[in-house]
Amino acid sequence: MRRLLTVALAPVLVGSALLATPGAASATVEETTRAADSFTLGGVTVNAGAGTAQVVTVNRTSGYHAVVTWWVHTSAGWEAMATTTDGRIGYGGLVKAHKRKQGTGTTPLGTHKLISSFGTHRARASWALSYRKIRKGDYWVQDNASDFYNRYRNKAAGGFRWWLPSSHANSSERLKDFSTQYEFAVVTGFNRGQVRHRGAGIFLHVNGSGATGGCVSIPRSMMVPLMRELDPAAKPVIAIGR
Repeated sequence: MRRLLTVALAPVLVGSALLATPGAASATVEETTRAADSFTLGGVTVNAGAGTAQVVTVNRTSGYHAVVTWWVHTSAGWEAMATTTDGRIGYGGLVKAHKRKQGTGTTPLGTHKLISSFGTHRARASWALSYRKIRKGDYWVQDNASDFYNRYRNKAAGGFRWWLPSSHANSSERLKDFSTQYEFAVVTGFNRGQVRHRGAGIFLHVNGSGATGGCVSIPRSMMVPLMRELDPAAKPVIAIGR
């Protein structure tokens, strides 16, 4: 596993994000009663295996706003390494994951794996999570008739109706159209089983101007260090609560 952030950390407020930096004081530590598959952090229930050592919690406050906190499990317990009150969820609010419907702007409740990432920059050596640089013709497939539903795909490879207008129920998302939000984005495991009409493209990404279309977003000042620290060996997850 990659080296995680050290235990001795002092939280420093940067804009709306609380970022951890070296210092003499300890960051916020939360001791939990940890069952094999379920525990609570920051008021949010996390359902993950015992091997999970990195968690992003999303605790909705009002409307599309949420407190988003980045946790790492260390020898001292669960430490809050960064937090922001400027987290965002979908314009449609929250919904149970199995009841979500495509096009409703809702964010799925529950715990989802953080499995890969993409963005507008070249990959950096410090990023351990699988990464793909957005290129011309790259889409996230939301075409319910496609075998590549809820997958990253270039239009040159075919297999989905990339030409459908954005107003169409089966239109896919052209990634270059969201250069601010997708400067850095992490793919969640929501609907990896490709249940049609449940929705596709639920990410953790940089804040835009308002609510998301169902994703979770955070300030860029928090997203940048998160890209550096996410480690697949730590089995990272995002836990979304009310």
